Amino acid sequence: MIDKEVHDAGEAVSGIENGATIMIGGFGPPGQPVALIEALLNRGVSDLVVINNNAGAGGDAISRLFGAGRVRKVICSFPKAIGSTVFDELFLAGKIELELVPQGNLAERIRAAGAGIGGFFTKTGYGTELAADKEVRLIDGEHYVFETPLHADFALIRASRADRWGNLVYRKTARNFGPVMAAAAKVTIAEVDHVVALGELDPEIIVTPGIYVDRFISTGYAPTNPKVTS
Repeated sequence: MIDKEVHDAGEAVSGIENGATIMIGGFGPPGQPVALIEALLNRGVSDLVVINNNAGAGGDAISRLFGAGRVRKVICSFPKAIGSTVFDELFLAGKIELELVPQGNLAERIRAAGAGIGGFFTKTGYGTELAADKEVRLIDGEHYVFETPLHADFALIRASRADRWGNLVYRKTARNFGPVMAAAAKVTIAEVDHVVALGELDPEIIVTPGIYVDRFISTGYAPTNPKVTS
C-alpha cells in the first residue's frame, strides 16, 4: 500500500547532506514549509545552496537558516526584504554568495528543469549585468538571453491538503513556487496542513500529482476558512 506520510519532520528531511542544493517554496511566509526548515536546522547540515524566491523575510525560518551559517549560496529574486538584515549582513561580509535572477526567469528556469527543457531564450535581463557571459541571440529583430534550467537535489514545499499517495492541493497564495519545484527536484518533501482520505480530493483540483512527491508530513493545521482550501 502506498503511503507517503511520515510522522516526524526529522525523518522527512533525512538524506539531506552537506552541500545539497535545496529548493524552498514560499513567497515570503506564504507557502513556506516552516517545520521542514526547522528540521533541516536541527539536522545540522551546511554548505547548502538554497533556491528560493526571496532571501528571508525578517526573522522567518529561512532567515534563521542563513543566520546559522548553513547556506553557502542563495539563488533568488529578492535578496532584500522589509525588516530583513540577516542576509544583507552575511552578503556584505562576503560570507554568502548570491545569484540574482528576475522572478519570471526564476520560475521558468525551475519549470524548465521539471519539464526536461534544456534552456530557453528570454528578453528579460538583456543589456544588464545579469546577462553577462550569457549567450545572446537576435530573434525577430530583438535580443534574447539564454537561460539554463535550475535543478535541485531536494525541494521543500508546503501545501494545504494531501492524500496518502502524496497528491497535493494548495491554499491561495501558498500556491506559488511549490508546483514547479516539486517537478524540478530529485526528491520532493511536502509539509501539509492536513491529510484527507484517498479519493476525497477531486482529481480536477489536484495541482501536484503524487508522482512528484516522495514523502510528506502533516502539521494538523486547520485553515480559518475551510471552504476555500483548494
